[in-house]
Amino acid sequence: MLRREFCASGRRDSGVRNRLNRGEWRRAVSASARGLAESSIRRYGRKLSSPAVPAARHRAEMQIGVAATSLVACCTVIDPDGYRPNVGIIVANDCRQVLWARRIGQNAWQFPQGGIQRDESPRQALFRELHEELGLGEAEVEVLGHTSRWLRYDLPKRFVRRNCHPVCVGQKQVWFLLKLCASEHNVCLDTFEKPEFDHWKWVSYWRPQHEVIFFKRRVYRQALEELAPLLGLRPRPRRRRSGYSV
Repeated sequence: MLRREFCASGRRDSGVRNRLNRGEWRRAVSASARGLAESSIRRYGRKLSSPAVPAARHRAEMQIGVAATSLVACCTVIDPDGYRPNVGIIVANDCRQVLWARRIGQNAWQFPQGGIQRDESPRQALFRELHEELGLGEAEVEVLGHTSRWLRYDLPKRFVRRNCHPVCVGQKQVWFLLKLCASEHNVCLDTFEKPEFDHWKWVSYWRPQHEVIFFKRRVYRQALEELAPLLGLRPRPRRRRSGYSV
């Protein structure tokens, strides 16, 4: 899973790795990175719990939104261009609504997503992440399709951790559209000890592209537009900016 033997802080730790098998090393690095991310989330979460002007609150939410992404990316597979391979998961119901999840302890909503490990295909990563984050199995969903190419987003420059090796500048994603075949009561957010989400709800298909954190909006729009015909939906026309004439 690791391209080089680095711990979450970016320091080489090959001695520790030699004492652990591959699975134990992955779990140890994941736990270390998660601990650092949770520390950042707690720090900025305190800002959100106290009175703050809108601009300060926005900065705190943005810090929380990128903390886990930038920290965990230091410990995963990174391609030569600095992008972490990833799968995005859109789960739809019979009413063509999509599952919208809230990151645990945050006021930040997103689709489930997760990194592709070195020995995984995107489809294998899809079902692993589906089980880990939503508690759903392969038999409980139908795969309607996926995007035809990688969709990339960049982290804001000030959140790129240059001390990590290799440097991660963002993520490249294959997006899957799934139809939930089982009861919605089968969705379980606490399958694992440290869940990613603490709440979920059904929302209209186009809503997430406007509510996700700003640096992911272009990718969300691209994925939703490409996959919309699989649900019998037409891509929405782009909003025209006021003040411009054609």
